[in-house]
Amino acid sequence: MNSASPAVPVSLRRFRPFWLYWLTRVCLTSGFQILTVAIGWQVYSLTGSALDLGLVGLLQFLPRVLLVLVVGSVVDRFDRQRIVTVSLLVQAAVAALLGLGSAHAGFAVSRELIFALSVLIGTCRSFDMPAMQALLPNVVPPALLPPAVAAAASANEAATILAPALGGFLYALGAEFTYGLDLTLYLGGALLLSRLAARPSEPSQQRMTLDSLLVGVRFIQSRPDILGAISLDLFAVLLGGATALLPIYARDILHTGPWGLGLLRSAPAVGALLMSAYLMRFPIAQRVGRVMFAAVAVFGLATIAFGLSTSFGLSLAALAVLGASDMISVVIRTTFVQLETPDEMRGRVSAVNSLFIGASNQLGEFESGATAALLGTVPAVVAGGVGTLLVAALWMRLFPTLAQRHRLVQEPAADTAG
Repeated sequence: MNSASPAVPVSLRRFRPFWLYWLTRVCLTSGFQILTVAIGWQVYSLTGSALDLGLVGLLQFLPRVLLVLVVGSVVDRFDRQRIVTVSLLVQAAVAALLGLGSAHAGFAVSRELIFALSVLIGTCRSFDMPAMQALLPNVVPPALLPPAVAAAASANEAATILAPALGGFLYALGAEFTYGLDLTLYLGGALLLSRLAARPSEPSQQRMTLDSLLVGVRFIQSRPDILGAISLDLFAVLLGGATALLPIYARDILHTGPWGLGLLRSAPAVGALLMSAYLMRFPIAQRVGRVMFAAVAVFGLATIAFGLSTSFGLSLAALAVLGASDMISVVIRTTFVQLETPDEMRGRVSAVNSLFIGASNQLGEFESGATAALLGTVPAVVAGGVGTLLVAALWMRLFPTLAQRHRLVQEPAADTAG
């Protein structure tokens, strides 16, 4: 692998179908990030409640729990590009509705409307995330998949750098401007996706029964390294996720406005983008287990540093380190899942993986909001960082083969044979 690695990124740069996929992912992620910034600031302005900020994340997460088994089967049985296109168009409609409501006093955006639309956004994300993950192996050949995973992750981070900051600046001019940009991005993503010529997937021939729906869960259970990697990410980010509280930090602790919130939301992505660029050029090849656990520990320490900071610059730096360390786990986990899963099962496995990601993000936002309402904002963030460190130590004992794993890509044959 090491001798071939330097040539792989060059080939990927010349592979046009991947970059159409990459740009679509930028639009999809940018749209979601802008919605998150605008909705977070708007609901906190309406209610001043940390718990309501957490509820937005919880309502976006619940559809993933309720639909996880159905989503996986749908992604395996139907055209993945069409699924993502429908999701993009529905979220464009949400942005248009919020923009109109923000621009016209006769149709005011309310707390209840934001909660209802958060459920709809969560439903769309339940489908588009696993569909996009399962689509990637149909876009690039297997030899390009490891760098493609890192590059695809960089699309999310590039979007998360620019979109929240731009959305925050536009929100200062008026919420309707932010939602208008959001609408444009979603429609642009749908147009790009329509021009992508991916290889047809291998549709599952299984009937939609309870047994077929549970295939993804059983597959992950049978691979201890995959289970350990995605569950480590779940609990580490769930406990250490402070993003739901960024509006409070921006307004009440760091004393900035919507522009400051946008920069705070962008900071983790700056670190993650730099790390993904490094991993594209120098893929993790040795001691991957130790590297991943070390990255999770750094994630916890960066969370504690952010929680205690009262300096805007230090807070940005801590969030950037947090994002860089998280990217290492993302690349390792995603590469495991994509390389070790047959194409006809990728939808169901990706749906379960997406549930873990959603739990760590949206459910983590609810956990942070609820904990902040009980303990206070700073104690909640610091306690979450400490919890992340404890989870890393516990997982090293629960999943010793993952902690001792030496190679990232070389070893799957032995696992799948079992």
